[in-house]
Amino acid sequence: MEKIDNLDRKILEIVMANARIPSKDVAIECGVSRAAIHQRIQRMIDLNVITGSGYHVNPKALGYRTCTYIGVNLESGSMYRDVVPELEKIPEVVECHFTTGPYTMLIKLYARDNEHLMELLNGKIQTIAGVKGTETLISLDHSIVREMPVHYTK
Repeated sequence: MEKIDNLDRKILEIVMANARIPSKDVAIECGVSRAAIHQRIQRMIDLNVITGSGYHVNPKALGYRTCTYIGVNLESGSMYRDVVPELEKIPEVVECHFTTGPYTMLIKLYARDNEHLMELLNGKIQTIAGVKGTETLISLDHSIVREMPVHYTK
């Protein structure tokens, strides 16, 4: 059984396009009451369909001009659970994934510049117990940033 129905999908499509849209406007577009919108959104939060809300901050506006992906190899894949808490202590690390393929982990971080990146790599990431090696990929530009599409039938 599916967690969400067509009305939920329509609500998601609307709020994903504009998280600041007033509930009354969502209600008008969906043809239901404002209370129904609030109930539907709360239900989707309770079901973990909606997992967060907030503002997206432009790292460049804060002085972090270098976006980097780092493939991390561990001495053993089982060390993942020990390494993640150490990576969480590094505020510039914004994502961490346990992966298949050539790396045990893939992390995303932002650095102010190449010197700062080198400090993060040499002074913090590569010194974590269990980290065997890293490979750094600097993002030159990003073109697509979006959520998963939500399709509903009209």
